[in-house]
Amino acid sequence: MRLEGKTIGYFVAQEVEDLEFWVPVMRLREEGARVIVIGLNKETVHGKHGLEMTPDVSIDDAPTARELDGLVIPGGWAPDKLRRSQKILQLVRDMHNEQKIIATICHGGWVPISAGIIRGCKATGSTGIKDDITNAGGIWIDQAAFREGHFVWGRVVEDIPAFCRELVAALAEK
Repeated sequence: MRLEGKTIGYFVAQEVEDLEFWVPVMRLREEGARVIVIGLNKETVHGKHGLEMTPDVSIDDAPTARELDGLVIPGGWAPDKLRRSQKILQLVRDMHNEQKIIATICHGGWVPISAGIIRGCKATGSTGIKDDITNAGGIWIDQAAFREGHFVWGRVVEDIPAFCRELVAALAEK
């Protein structure tokens, strides 16, 4: 269990991409990580395909960047809701300032874009956010998954296995 003793924050909001939430959460837990699901509030949300997820904590009660080893932002339409919260954006900025692992897949990249932290970074996600990445000063890379510094990037649902491999490896190295 390579992630024993690690604490990972995992954002969730209404219309998250179900597989981009559940598969990496299970993979992180399988490696021994403690995963704390962070929502805008503690209300149960429904993914794009109907699965339910209940946050462990609201962003108001979320751990600080110093208490987390990493943060994961899944895709779907949830990132568009998450990036409207100044507290969510501040936690992402704090993780960035601490050089902690920030992992996004698909539309999850909208959150670090809105946090203003990707200028000059290689990034990927759904082609639906390609222009957003470029306009935010990021460098679009069409690749299933990769690491760029303390960022882990994943493209789409089909790339979840590659995303999970990069995520676990990055967290294990830190």
